[in-house]
Amino acid sequence: MYSVGSSVHCDVYRSIANPHVKTTKVIKCKAAVAWGAGKTLSIEEVEVAPPKAHEVRIKLFATGICHTDSYTLSGSDPEGLFPVILGHEGAGTVESVGEGVTKFKAGDTVVPLYVPQCGDCKFCKNPKTNLCQKIRVTQGQGQMPDRTTRFTCQGKPVFHFMGCSTFSEYTVVVDISLAKVDEKAALDKVCLLGCGISTGYGAVLNTAKVEPGSTCAVFGLGALGLAVIMGCKEVGASRIIGVDINPDKFQKAKEFGATELVNPKDHSRPIQEVLVEMTDGGLDYTFECVGNVAIMRAALEACHKGWGVSVIIGVAGAGQEISTRPFQLVTGRTWKGTAFGGWKSVESVPKLVDDYMNKKLKVDEFVTHTLPFDKINEGFELLHSGQSIRTVLNF
Repeated sequence: MYSVGSSVHCDVYRSIANPHVKTTKVIKCKAAVAWGAGKTLSIEEVEVAPPKAHEVRIKLFATGICHTDSYTLSGSDPEGLFPVILGHEGAGTVESVGEGVTKFKAGDTVVPLYVPQCGDCKFCKNPKTNLCQKIRVTQGQGQMPDRTTRFTCQGKPVFHFMGCSTFSEYTVVVDISLAKVDEKAALDKVCLLGCGISTGYGAVLNTAKVEPGSTCAVFGLGALGLAVIMGCKEVGASRIIGVDINPDKFQKAKEFGATELVNPKDHSRPIQEVLVEMTDGGLDYTFECVGNVAIMRAALEACHKGWGVSVIIGVAGAGQEISTRPFQLVTGRTWKGTAFGGWKSVESVPKLVDDYMNKKLKVDEFVTHTLPFDKINEGFELLHSGQSIRTVLNF
């Protein structure tokens, strides 16, 4: 296992003799299996089948723990299936490739992508969206495109998660759900660019397209919120107001670029009224990073009449609905949502990794805890207690 603060570099692990050999070998390895909603993850030996056509098997070296993993484990996810191997913020190297794979070879350094990019579907060809639909149906059903899984545990098939399943030493992904990145990248850091950091940062740059001098409010100061703040600072926002009920998060938010911080518990009025008063009519842009439908409404109503834009980033529980008075929209406010920050994944993640390596993008600062993979449940406890921004697990 690796110590806190170490950086796992893939060039240490170059041991594959022939990168072009297709394999039929089943690999037995360690994985954290979720057997049911609300149950503690169980470290098990699983069997990982070889990749089929247009699939890639990866050896993972690091994975982050995201709120989305916790959300599905809790049973709130309408697409949640069990048993399943969760995890979607990972980084590793290619172990083997299936037939027809031309863009990857054994030894390549890669980051799995929960939003694929096939380049051929009408979504990929439309510059307005990053929501590739090539494998959406089977991915949502926890399966590979042939409607089977590559994981087996105790003789039972185990579902995939978000097309990634990074809580396993080895995983299999579709080749359009994978980005090749710089081989010198620290895997225990760039794994986080597979979800939260990229999502919050992209929500500012791609979805909202915040302009210099804008006023912004960020609801929720976890990893997503901090990434939004980072993006707002990057584009030159004049005011960046962080909103959270946990004041312990305020100092970190300041370090990322928040200019003001507000705790709704300190006010008797609705937070949107407080923010409208603070900003002479409301914010130019607001971002909801919690997944709470009441906060989504507050974020919209904190926007300025005529031009304010509110972006929903957080994922609400199954069956929950948003509401506001139609007059809020009639009078010029816009409600938007984003997935993976609008990044077209295959082409964008390598660039984000390069930006991190060139010190244009913060990643290290999000990592508050580093643990061996066996302590994954401790990592979830840190997440639930609010003590961690991101915990990275090293295999």
